[in-house]
Amino acid sequence: MTLSRLPRTAARRTLRSADRLARGSTLLARRLGARLADWVARGRRRDLTGWRAALGPLVRLTALAGLGWVAWRLVQARVWWINWGLAGLWAGIAWHLTRAPKKQSGEGKEEAVEEGRALPDRDDVVALLRALAGDRPGVHLSTLLAHLQQHGQAGGWKVTDLRLRLEALHIPVAPKLKVDGVPKRGVSRAALDALPLLDGQEESPDASPAV
Repeated sequence: MTLSRLPRTAARRTLRSADRLARGSTLLARRLGARLADWVARGRRRDLTGWRAALGPLVRLTALAGLGWVAWRLVQARVWWINWGLAGLWAGIAWHLTRAPKKQSGEGKEEAVEEGRALPDRDDVVALLRALAGDRPGVHLSTLLAHLQQHGQAGGWKVTDLRLRLEALHIPVAPKLKVDGVPKRGVSRAALDALPLLDGQEESPDASPAV
């Protein structure tokens, strides 16, 4: 490499690193927002109605606001080790989220095939969702998660993890889908109809793709 190409190469590497950090930061912010929103929503009491049922989410929102205020005050105090520590932690997580998967060969590939694909074919997942929905307007994510875990999949997952995986497959998730009179996060049949199967076949709920 000649000296004349060094600045250009360094600039390209810097731009690639900045782009990776930007993409990772966007993904991290979305995940944090989704998890915090779900945490706040879980504070709602199902056994109460009216304003009493909303006390839990209000308390959790107040707690988040208090933590945000404390974090802002710490940043404003310009304590260098706190600011640099938070920035380094954020950058490290963002960088890790955009890490390219390692190439596998030989036994590594065989093990990966045995464990199942990280992202299955979208049509398989759509077929499972349609089968679980039946003649109802859709299927709740909690129903899908329970079905997967009954078949030995998605161990330790929460609804948020399942939602992120479905969105990675470009399957839209409705925040409040009413099924059997209960509004919860789920996938509507209308959204499924907009994602037709390539082979046009329905899949039985007895067979579950590795979501």
